[in-house]
Amino acid sequence: MGAARDRLSLLPPCWEAVFFPSDAVVPPLQKGGPSKFVYCLSLYPFDPSAPRKGGVLMSQPQQPAQEQVGGFLGFIERAGNRIPDITMLFIAAFFITCILSAFLSQFHFGYIHPTTGKEIMVTNMLAPKSLVTLMTKMVSNFAGFPPLGMVIVATLGIGIAQGSGYINTGLKKILSVTPRFLMTPIVIVVGMLSHLAPDSGYMIIIPIAAYLFYASGKHPLAGVAASFAGIAGAFAANYTPSAIDPVIQGFTQMAAQLIDPSYEVNVLCNYFFAFAATFPIILVCWWVTEHVTEPWCRKACPLDADIDASEDAMKPITPQENRSFAVASCVLIFLLVGLFAALIPENSLFRDPAGNIASFKAPVMQSIVAIIFLLCAIPGIVYGIMSGTFRSSKDFTHSMEEITHTLVQLIVFYFFAAQFMYAFGASNLGALIAIAGAEFLKSLALPPQITVFGIIVFVAILNLLITSASAKWSILAPIFVPMLMSVGIAPELTQVAFRISDSAVNVCTPMFAFYPLIIIYCQKYYKKTGVGTLSSLMLPYTIALLVTLTVLLYVFWFLGIPLGFQGAYIYPRPM
Repeated sequence: MGAARDRLSLLPPCWEAVFFPSDAVVPPLQKGGPSKFVYCLSLYPFDPSAPRKGGVLMSQPQQPAQEQVGGFLGFIERAGNRIPDITMLFIAAFFITCILSAFLSQFHFGYIHPTTGKEIMVTNMLAPKSLVTLMTKMVSNFAGFPPLGMVIVATLGIGIAQGSGYINTGLKKILSVTPRFLMTPIVIVVGMLSHLAPDSGYMIIIPIAAYLFYASGKHPLAGVAASFAGIAGAFAANYTPSAIDPVIQGFTQMAAQLIDPSYEVNVLCNYFFAFAATFPIILVCWWVTEHVTEPWCRKACPLDADIDASEDAMKPITPQENRSFAVASCVLIFLLVGLFAALIPENSLFRDPAGNIASFKAPVMQSIVAIIFLLCAIPGIVYGIMSGTFRSSKDFTHSMEEITHTLVQLIVFYFFAAQFMYAFGASNLGALIAIAGAEFLKSLALPPQITVFGIIVFVAILNLLITSASAKWSILAPIFVPMLMSVGIAPELTQVAFRISDSAVNVCTPMFAFYPLIIIYCQKYYKKTGVGTLSSLMLPYTIALLVTLTVLLYVFWFLGIPLGFQGAYIYPRPM
């Protein structure tokens, strides 16, 4: 037991560890008393000789070579991991796009762009003029690639908070008050709420969720999957309106006015559905994590023996660290209160000209990355100075330099992804695919209920190629919304059908801009993580989200529950 007691350093000081072999019958959790009890059950039989560093168990004991994991998810992982490196995947996609555009540019398809009113012509990306344009825009394509600057700037702020120890101390405190069985739903809910700061969840919530799962004895890749599913589900299910709502609503209203110039779409037309959807989404994702994802991770993704965890990752919090954390947290609260106060006035500089906060044109939304940087960096600096972690300016800059090492692979990927996205857009292949598919669906002349289901399926398939919600809906809304209005289906219903697919499929397509970043998070714990690994982790969530949200939509429809404010099902709206 002496070696086993070394594991006490993994726990906050107010916890007591009781160790059992993996096949032991564990008695019920003791209630009451000054101490909390946590049963440290390893995923594998306890090995007292397991590698440690500073008393911290570095990983689960490695197992003898295993046979390949069978089943559908095992097949998905093996098939996906046979795909070349994700950067090579985008290089190949770039050349395929150029070659395909050269071939298709010889034909006239007769499709009219619903917004411009002009015929869609495929542009030959191998033509001399296109190649010269590509060369002149190569640097600007890369520098202007939206996730690039966002990830780098936010990561610098996170690096300060992490390097100072502020994040680690906060995680210890979270672990000390969070029951292990509630870790999964809490991670999912936090992921859903992270949409208030667009895309921040991918950079902040996912790595923290992995660490929380790892420190609490759960598989870290299951934490990645649960938080990723929560963030994705938030696009169709959430407690509060999001910044994407007015963007989607704007395209829907513009499309509806092609049929009815007086028609107006409320920005909260899907809010009742989105709020109600949070509850089944949390339960379903919780069930998938506990009964599908984590058991599969234990079999297919054994943790590496050299996980890069800091020596004091879960050592008891010292009085000095407690004081430093309290002061730094007060500074963080002060910053948040100050930001909130600055948003209150109707003429606030953080609002758009119309006085809106949630609009993408509002300076506060355009400043989200800078806000994340400051909210991480300032408390991190305060904590680092008070705790003694930052003894000189070199420690401060080193904290940012250290974390940027993890971004090298991502920066290389973003360069080629930016060139592919430019070629795909400039060639008009994306618009051609979207409009051709929509016209085919329209030609089937299916009943309304089946047509709505067909839209959900079609958008799910299209989302494998075009992951941007605004890019897809800007093309599809002028087709689907008038088409369904002509058969008596309200624009609000068409919009919610689109959002269901958009939220569910992003988690399992390698074309998603944050996919390589999430793979990097996974590789910290399991170096063999590839596209197939992440896709196999997330596929059950995609299926669960699609089925759950679709069933809920039809329940709402059958019972006549409004989708939101002025969220009708039929057109024209009943008086």
